Amino acid sequence: MSVADAVGPLVRAGLGADTPVRLRCWDGSELGPPGAPVQLTFTSPRALRRLLWAPNELGFARAYVSGDILIEGDLMAGLTALERVADPELGPGVVVNASTRRALVKAAIRLGIAGPPPRPPAEESKLHALGHSLGQRHSRSRAAQAIAHHYDVGNEFYELVLGPSMTYSCAYYDREPGPAFGLDEAQQAKCDLVSRKLGLKPGMRVLDVGCGWGAFVCNAARHYGVDAVGITLSHEQAEYARRRAIQEGVGDRVQIRVQDYRDVNDGLYDAIASVGMAEHVGQAMLPTYAEDLFALLRPGGRLLNHAISRRPGRPEHFSRTSFIDRYVFPDGELEPMAVMVEALEDAGFEVRDVESLREHYALTLRAWVANLEANWDRAVQLSSVGRARVWRLYMAGSALAFEGNRLGVNQVLAVRPGVAGVSGMPRSRASLLAPAVGADS
Repeated sequence: MSVADAVGPLVRAGLGADTPVRLRCWDGSELGPPGAPVQLTFTSPRALRRLLWAPNELGFARAYVSGDILIEGDLMAGLTALERVADPELGPGVVVNASTRRALVKAAIRLGIAGPPPRPPAEESKLHALGHSLGQRHSRSRAAQAIAHHYDVGNEFYELVLGPSMTYSCAYYDREPGPAFGLDEAQQAKCDLVSRKLGLKPGMRVLDVGCGWGAFVCNAARHYGVDAVGITLSHEQAEYARRRAIQEGVGDRVQIRVQDYRDVNDGLYDAIASVGMAEHVGQAMLPTYAEDLFALLRPGGRLLNHAISRRPGRPEHFSRTSFIDRYVFPDGELEPMAVMVEALEDAGFEVRDVESLREHYALTLRAWVANLEANWDRAVQLSSVGRARVWRLYMAGSALAFEGNRLGVNQVLAVRPGVAGVSGMPRSRASLLAPAVGADS
């Protein structure tokens, strides 16, 4: 019996008879329409064993990252088709149900490949295996380890993916993407959007929580005349950001620290930006996060909290058995936007403006995927083929999640009220988005 004959019932149970997927197996046998736009290759028996032991997105991810399963052709189209085999507890679509699991077991037995679970790929986070030896979830020590897993891949690797802006958060496409307005221009527009919402003016003192490679703090110092402090838990990011500030001529007005947000004690600041950082905080720590940032602001000071959100209901994207948690953002948590707003208001903030950038993030991720694919060989040289596959799968899947409204991203602008509730905020949103006084951009 060929491998294709053995796994045929599994494919039909999981994907359906009409799914446009062509499957190639390690023995040369094939299954599915010859001209299918999506080509899957099971390169070794480990592919089925991985799915047998983890019949959900984690098993599939392990097989893809290790090279036991290859996806050829349009990855976005392939993931759209394969979404239907997601575990019902982790994502939408057709289920890996009891009958599908039985088909998988029967296929493994017929092929004589049943056995112990294969070792996870080296790219999988070690935080779960080490457990409490790295500290409690979201403790300072464990948070540093989680950040290092994701961000300390190498600055040159990130340059290939993110482009010259080295900005690792949703860009702002306030005009149609094209040759004259690409990813770099959209990231500059995002920095300016945040600066306008914060009302930045020359001489202000600004804190960037989770500053990454320094794009926002350097932009704010150069174009808005502020004195900026950026904090990150990644040593590689901090070194890059310090060099960047000097190269851009703002080294005297930008300070970069390797520091946890809970350890910042040199307030008061006129404004705080937190862009793409709150996802690492965790729901249990959101009250602490909001209270600490509130305490660091002067009365009338503004906070711009830019964060990914999930739909209300059961958590999906950052489940502890999900691909995202094991390979991309260990210990990360996504919450509905209402949870974040409640935490900010409970801390004393007044929320003044909320803007969804969901479609913008889909465009951003597609641009990152294109960068990675265009520089694939170099990305593999700088990391590993498994790490490059992690990034390709993560970014492509995330783009589809934003497009399908399974994930959102929101900018929440809040203010610390002053005496008698005075906010100092403009009365209209049009005024809020007007260029700040003293800006040269």
